[in-house]
Amino acid sequence: MGEKIYVTKKIKHKEKGMPLIGDKFPKMEVQTTKGTVKLPKAFKGKWFVLFSHPADFTPVCTTEFFAFQKRYEQFKELNCELIGLSIDQIFAHLKWIEWIKDNLDVEIEFPVIADTGCVANKLGLIHPAKATNTVRAVFIIDPKGIIRAILYYPQELGRNIDEILRMIEGFNQIEEKKVAIPANWPKNELIGKGLIIPPVPDIKSGKKLADKYKCYDWWLCYRNYYKW
Repeated sequence: MGEKIYVTKKIKHKEKGMPLIGDKFPKMEVQTTKGTVKLPKAFKGKWFVLFSHPADFTPVCTTEFFAFQKRYEQFKELNCELIGLSIDQIFAHLKWIEWIKDNLDVEIEFPVIADTGCVANKLGLIHPAKATNTVRAVFIIDPKGIIRAILYYPQELGRNIDEILRMIEGFNQIEEKKVAIPANWPKNELIGKGLIIPPVPDIKSGKKLADKYKCYDWWLCYRNYYKW
């Protein structure tokens, strides 16, 4: 019998592809309606939301831009900036922004990336059935340049901008108070605006939490949002 030969394949830690939650947002220089912007450097020390839309001068995207701008001050109050993106040229972005101002009486203040497809491909934003359109995606990046959340929507369904705001506020609470955020916060059906204490590894430690916080059980404790 011949000698058996075992061939092993070296497994890479991570194949290069679109960035995922927990990854560093890739460094890039982009052309926007506010000039050249270096990401994530331009927003260092701040949260930022990068959101892509399928195309300018389309109905759902127009309602989204209007909604984002209406809440722009709320985002900034949470130390968060906005930046849009689609595979459209600068002049198309500018004319669309001009149309929104003239017809809807709202001035878009945040920058919008004019992409040739390079940024969209790097971030995994190209619609699989429409090679020239970007999906409705949202990347939430923290002040250290780490991707904390990624959301995708179909073309026919507009985003809930209040949910994105809620996520930024929730992340701020997580960072400041080292807690977890319950479902539908701040209107959770069990604990209202309360914040969840991270679970401990055993019952003994959990009983100590029960002496300090409100608990349904040793692994489900929370405290009041206001009394911190």
